[in-house]
Amino acid sequence: MNIFRILGDVSHLLAIIILFLKMWQSKSCAGISGKSQLLFALVFTTRYLDLFTVFISGYNTVMKLIFLLCAYVTVYLIYGRFRKTYDSENDTFRLEFLLVPVIGLSFMKNHDFTPLEILWTFSIYLESVAILPQLFMISKTGEAESITNHYLFFLGLYRVLYLANWIWRYHTEKFFDQIAVVSGIVQTIFYFDFFYLYITKVLKGKKLSLPMPV
Repeated sequence: MNIFRILGDVSHLLAIIILFLKMWQSKSCAGISGKSQLLFALVFTTRYLDLFTVFISGYNTVMKLIFLLCAYVTVYLIYGRFRKTYDSENDTFRLEFLLVPVIGLSFMKNHDFTPLEILWTFSIYLESVAILPQLFMISKTGEAESITNHYLFFLGLYRVLYLANWIWRYHTEKFFDQIAVVSGIVQTIFYFDFFYLYITKVLKGKKLSLPMPV
């Protein structure tokens, strides 16, 4: 554990709380990609199967349970309680374009060819692209609510802090996980344009607008 890992977890949790409060207080999931949230729920499910086999620490176990619970509650709110406000017409990203290559890559590039390890690897690869349906939805509508922008900012910040965590661990422990690091870099790259717009527009009180796809 180090400060970057802890801050990354806090940022990740804060992003989820912001999203949850946005939906609960407004009684609406408008502007939120249900497909991205389904992918994140799948990410946590396949990654945290070791809850039944390995105990690392109380902190680790509690955080895993919180992320799992929040992921499933979010999916329920979108497709259950607030389904009438779900914008399915604009949440149209084809998930098979992500799932098929991620599944294939998980079998080809992993640390150990065992069921749990393949599922863990699948979760790492899938997390790196799980936000794409949300970004695609924003680009399709041309803009996003401020709360959605804050959610995306803290989600992206979580990845940046985890990159710092890996750099710290490499220098202090000589630990380097190629799969996690490369996937984390890919995921962070997806947020670069959003970070720029967030800093130059959202923080100045302006509405964030993205170019409409042709």
